Amino acid sequence: MLLRVRMRALVVAGVGVASAAALLPSSAVAQPAERPSDRGLSAVIRYTEYGIPHILAKDYANLGFGTGWAQAADQVCTLAQGYVTVRGERSRFFGADAAPDGSLSSASRNLSSDLYFRGVRESGTVEKLLRTPAPAGPSGDVKAMMRGFAAGYNAWLAKNEVTDPACKGASWVRPVTELDVAAQGFAVSVLGGQGRGIDGITAAQPPAGAPKAAPSAKAQAAAAEELFRADDGAMGSNAVAFSGRTTANGRGLLLGNPHYPWQGGRRFWQSQQTIPGELNVAGGSLLGTVTISIGHNARVAWSHTVATGTPLNLHQLTLDPADPTAYLVDGKSERMVRREVTVPVKDGPAVTRAQWWTRYGPVVNGLGATLPLPWTASTAYALNDPNAVNLRGSDTALGFSKARSTGDVLAALKRRQGLPWVNTIAADAAGGSLFTQSQVLPRITNELAERCSTPLGRLTYPSAGLAVLDGSTSSCGLGADPDAVQPGILGPARMPTLVDAPYAENSNDSAWLANADRPLTGYERVFGNVGTQRSMRTRGAVEDVAGLAEKGRLTVADLQKQQYANRVPAADLALGDVLEGCAALPRKEACEVLGRWDRKADTTSRGALLFDRFWRKLVAGVPAAELWKVPFDPKDPVRTPRTLNTAAPGFAKALDDAVAELRAAGVALDAPLGEHQFVVRNGKRIPIHGGTEALGVWNKIEGVWNPAAGGYAEVSTGSSYIQAVGWDGSPCPVARTVLSYSQSSNANSRHFSDQTAVFSGERWVTSRFCERDIWRAPGLRVVWARQ
Repeated sequence: MLLRVRMRALVVAGVGVASAAALLPSSAVAQPAERPSDRGLSAVIRYTEYGIPHILAKDYANLGFGTGWAQAADQVCTLAQGYVTVRGERSRFFGADAAPDGSLSSASRNLSSDLYFRGVRESGTVEKLLRTPAPAGPSGDVKAMMRGFAAGYNAWLAKNEVTDPACKGASWVRPVTELDVAAQGFAVSVLGGQGRGIDGITAAQPPAGAPKAAPSAKAQAAAAEELFRADDGAMGSNAVAFSGRTTANGRGLLLGNPHYPWQGGRRFWQSQQTIPGELNVAGGSLLGTVTISIGHNARVAWSHTVATGTPLNLHQLTLDPADPTAYLVDGKSERMVRREVTVPVKDGPAVTRAQWWTRYGPVVNGLGATLPLPWTASTAYALNDPNAVNLRGSDTALGFSKARSTGDVLAALKRRQGLPWVNTIAADAAGGSLFTQSQVLPRITNELAERCSTPLGRLTYPSAGLAVLDGSTSSCGLGADPDAVQPGILGPARMPTLVDAPYAENSNDSAWLANADRPLTGYERVFGNVGTQRSMRTRGAVEDVAGLAEKGRLTVADLQKQQYANRVPAADLALGDVLEGCAALPRKEACEVLGRWDRKADTTSRGALLFDRFWRKLVAGVPAAELWKVPFDPKDPVRTPRTLNTAAPGFAKALDDAVAELRAAGVALDAPLGEHQFVVRNGKRIPIHGGTEALGVWNKIEGVWNPAAGGYAEVSTGSSYIQAVGWDGSPCPVARTVLSYSQSSNANSRHFSDQTAVFSGERWVTSRFCERDIWRAPGLRVVWARQ
């Protein structure tokens, strides 16, 4: 309900310290129809430019209520899809064979998704975690937010008509419970573990008939290395924190640039959450979560990048010769636990299937489509995911939200240990900087891997960080670190951490080069590698941020320029070689276009599209060992490898194929990038700048190639909730943000593409963090949300 209220009438029930009444300008007057009831939950939501809600509440339950209400207003269909998923009802509503959107797991079919999540529901997994006392379990504040979020979502549904055509009138849009909200948080936590193995968990069955030939260990190891690559394009991020030694005023700076999907349930949603005297934080939340995932408060800013740590391990089981559903531990037979799960299916009979669980976790017959782990008469594999008992992510984020320094951020990580698959980069108003790979990882030490790896594990652990341990002996169990909040995980003392370096940066490679002058070493292989070739994006990012740190006197404006610089590191490294090799080829026009190109991925850059299509084909068609003349040197990791090998047979073919492809699509070789890299929103093309992973562009954009539609006619993933944050000594942080795909996925919303246009124009939204700035927003809307 929208209320324009008088100063004397706008009161948040129970909020005494800084009521909204004292802050509302006299220009926003109109007598409210009624006051909210003290018996129900309520929150005041102030909407500023681009539909950004500033949620004001008296306590955590009411803050959760306002957050659930506001998220539903923007994203009801996406949220409802997520709840259908975690209830195990996708097959019932959408059919067993259809594919989920991948937001909450890697399941390839609705049926396998449902078998897993319904099994989680029926086993009471999430309820047990909710009952676990803090700090191992969620705090009372977070549980209150979950309860409030469900109530807010339900209240919005009860009082508003769903206009989004994606779910208007759909029977699967229903009220939810606290358990549904918690189950979505659980799904996010296990994304890198059980969520990665859902197809293998739900398909694993005891062997029947003639045994199938097992793949070679070498082939399995290669598949594992590919599976756990951090630069696979689907998810990633950049972030950099600068310490006060590099800035103009001695205060810290942070630029966060997460790369997440532009569609579906893994989008960010922007808001500010305020409990007067208790909490005041702004930023982006992953949809369905109750806290700010990436953001800033008055003193601290933080961001995350997807980490290289391997958040699962396998235990190779030696099966009882008399029973393939029993396994041996220290010579004694243990029966697997059979969980029978039944899933209702649209237009068909229900499907019942068994899942098999062990002391280590579920039996799995594969990870992804490329890493089979066959269950034979003698051997099976169990998946250990320590995040399957981790519902602490929201408490960790809440700790960040209340932090006053980077030291407090680190303390929150040590106290809660709730981040499953990300690094943390932070800066503060006192000039501190922080990088830490503090994530929940199985307690795999190099010593344990050396002592207990199976033959397969001796290949997969060095190459991919995936430990495969001998499950037949209890001496190969994971044990416990004394400072860990749960057994079987690595404790805080082991986490790669860099404090108060001039810069701390990560672009999804391991912690090694968070600062090239102060490399991090000595961590266990499960965290990531050391002394290996970095991605093109990491190399370009380190060049950029090291140059900025050396320049010094930095301000938020420098962060803004970095985000939209759109420099193409692959071109700066190799274009000279390309042009030299091109001179010997008949493709003169292509050579001339590339020679005139500005080496950027701006929407106006002519030649960027040609180089993009050429470079993708080149790196896909030429083996990495043959691509460069000067090989990688760990002593010079940013400048090597280099000198493109234009004599490689694939070089000329890649250029020929790129030229032929563009001409066949009717695209001029020198067409501006923005004419052929765009999104369409309500019939209007919005040009998009940025570039793909292989090009190394900081502003990463993964376009969906569709030449029939004009080129890259949609974005699958890339720059999402971006923030550039600093401080100037005033109570209000200096913050600029942009949510690249906008707040709402509802095409009927006025906030469906407004920030997308801001992003396209390389512009920013000025954060309205302080109350005086919120109330001064032009077009301010005030919603009094209540039960």
